[in-house]
Amino acid sequence: MPAYGKVDGAFFDEHIYPHLGAEREEVVLGPQHGVDFGVVDLDDRSLVVATDPISVLPELGFERAGRFAFEVVCADVAVSGLPPAYLSLDFTLPPSMTDAEFATFWQAFDREASDLGASVVAGHTARYEGCSFPWVGGATVMAVGDRDEIVRPDGARPGDTLLLTTGPAVEAVGLLTTLFGDEMDLPESTLDTARERLDDAQAVRDALAAAAAGPVTAMHDVTEGGLRGALCEMTESTGVRFDIDRERVPMRPGVEPVCEFLDIDPWAATSAGSLLLAVDSSGVDPVLDALASRGTTAAVVGEVSEGTGAYVDDERIEPPAADPSWDVYADYV
Repeated sequence: MPAYGKVDGAFFDEHIYPHLGAEREEVVLGPQHGVDFGVVDLDDRSLVVATDPISVLPELGFERAGRFAFEVVCADVAVSGLPPAYLSLDFTLPPSMTDAEFATFWQAFDREASDLGASVVAGHTARYEGCSFPWVGGATVMAVGDRDEIVRPDGARPGDTLLLTTGPAVEAVGLLTTLFGDEMDLPESTLDTARERLDDAQAVRDALAAAAAGPVTAMHDVTEGGLRGALCEMTESTGVRFDIDRERVPMRPGVEPVCEFLDIDPWAATSAGSLLLAVDSSGVDPVLDALASRGTTAAVVGEVSEGTGAYVDDERIEPPAADPSWDVYADYV
């Protein structure tokens, strides 16, 4: 198990997966390592549900922090192709957070939820000694729709085309330069460009736009473990082979110089805001057009075929042992 970040597959399979409470027949997709959401059948409808930590980063400003937090907690449900509809939120706030700061954060969060049509249906909010930024609680997000509307995480099929939005390490680079850029010996222009990468985090609306535009067979958001981790997780869950052309993978401005300075592999670093999509060949152009209309960078990066594993330029890759951005964060704090 890594010292920081999500547990690895071995820990999950040994300690978590064998102990999931009672078996219920209506749970048609339960917890799996690397799978973003679960599915519960409700007669003629299905409930999609996911839970994630809530992070508040005061350095972003509390209004921007609220928008970013909403984006992160809703992405795992949005990759199902269904819009988030219900949220249950738990805030365990540090005593140092003032009423005015929380109000600014919460109003921004509320605006995002209202714009997307999502309702907060339950929650808990309190201050506790021992709590600290950035991890201040957890969110459970739900969506409801017809079963055949759901883009399953294990739906990629041989012959599908692989698309990537935004590119590797946008979240890691954006956050680390925003939090610690003053301590980095980099040109100010490079730091300013890198900080703008947080504005690329639009995975929720990108996922919904892609699902509405064309036959998307599988989606996964590129978070902890980065693009390498996402590729390996998707191939493991689907039982197919992914072949990626490295030169076709988009790289946003500011990412490479910051990763080089920090000595981290951009393909292994968290990139909330990036989506890996498997798309039926008939839907590639409509999906790319829908993403382009939103101003989102997206590219065809590979294909799905018979076999197993993820390959980059014909070389099989493995998931990173840990996300390198966690060690960088720990070093700076």
